[in-house]
Amino acid sequence: MPGFSMDAAAEQRFNVNLSILFTELPLLERPAAAAAAGFTAVELWWPWVDSPTPERAELDALKKAIEDAGVQLTGLNFYAGQLPGPDRGALSIPGEESERFRANIDVAADFAQSLGCGALNALYGNRVEGVDPAAQDELALENLVPAARAADRIGAVLLIETLNKPESPLYPLVTAPAGIAVVDKVNEATGLGNAKFLMDLYHLSMNGEDLPSVIDRYAAKTGHVQIADNPGRGAPGTGSLPLEELLGRLHKQGYEGWVGLEYKPGDRPSAEAFEWLPAEARAAR
Repeated sequence: MPGFSMDAAAEQRFNVNLSILFTELPLLERPAAAAAAGFTAVELWWPWVDSPTPERAELDALKKAIEDAGVQLTGLNFYAGQLPGPDRGALSIPGEESERFRANIDVAADFAQSLGCGALNALYGNRVEGVDPAAQDELALENLVPAARAADRIGAVLLIETLNKPESPLYPLVTAPAGIAVVDKVNEATGLGNAKFLMDLYHLSMNGEDLPSVIDRYAAKTGHVQIADNPGRGAPGTGSLPLEELLGRLHKQGYEGWVGLEYKPGDRPSAEAFEWLPAEARAAR
């Protein structure tokens, strides 16, 4: 499988998403597994899908596992419902789900702060049948404002992510401009300027977007990047996306943030899904 050249890889700061890679292991064993594969940074979806406010002991155990592994937590999702599963976030869902999102805001922010994590991702949530989309958008902004303030309190950015329509047909943010519009709305409402775009090159490519154009237009508003190849959402080199070239373009546009590896390992252990990336380029510089 073709891999990244050392020169191209050396321009990037990679982190491993432990909610899609190393999932063959229990959660508390994944940070050490990422470290054993040569990585020094990790990110997570909200790990407790049934609880926006888990017991302190659960939070402490995960914190200890991350610290003991010697890896840096660089990104964390706010509570997002059943993910993986049918849900795509909670903050625009009227009733109990958006209440759970609000209950999670400070819990997630405090946990992120305890590990020096600088990015919190707020998944927007699916459209709900029988609910006016405008009402959902209003509720979303009401919930994103305190989320942005909590992120600001800990010196972090708030991320807004674009997903893809084939896999998330009820999710309204399925173009880069739609994601950017929400980023701009949140920044306008808070005056903080810490809402940023999460540019997921896999989702954008599934939507058929012109990736070089998206990079050129929105690199300056991008706070995090995630990658997987297309088709298949596998490791770079398993599909046809020119990921090395696209990340190089991002770098030229001034993006110096993290690149999250958010891909499926395929039918092999996750530890074997990194051969595309030279071992000496895995530790973040």
